[in-house]
Amino acid sequence: EVQLVESGGGLVQAGGSLRLSCAASGFTFDDYSIGWFRQSPGTGRELVSSISSRDGSTYYVDSVKGRFTISSDNARNTHYLQMNSLKPEDTAVYYCAARVGVAFKGNFDYADMDYWGKGTLVTVSS
Repeated sequence: EVQLVESGGGLVQAGGSLRLSCAASGFTFDDYSIGWFRQSPGTGRELVSSISSRDGSTYYVDSVKGRFTISSDNARNTHYLQMNSLKPEDTAVYYCAARVGVAFKGNFDYADMDYWGKGTLVTVSS
């Protein structure tokens, strides 16, 4: 059974940093993509960043470019989202998701993903 478990969320002041982790278990796939999505109250779940397991290609939504960095430690089956210079508008529940066996396209939609974690809350105070 595939499981994705996020951790690392919390409360931080604007300008601060957090690193989110996504621990994957039950993963036997060689070719997959990991996406970090976020959802604020009253909004849809939006993609923040994604990474390809095949070649490390990455994608970032414009609002986080230069502030967030996605990475993977494939030996540990763990994926990360380093978030710097956080803003109050980054406040959301952050979800890790996986898409299996499809060419990396970067800008994945919610419906593209095969597996989801339960999310971790990030709150940025002003």
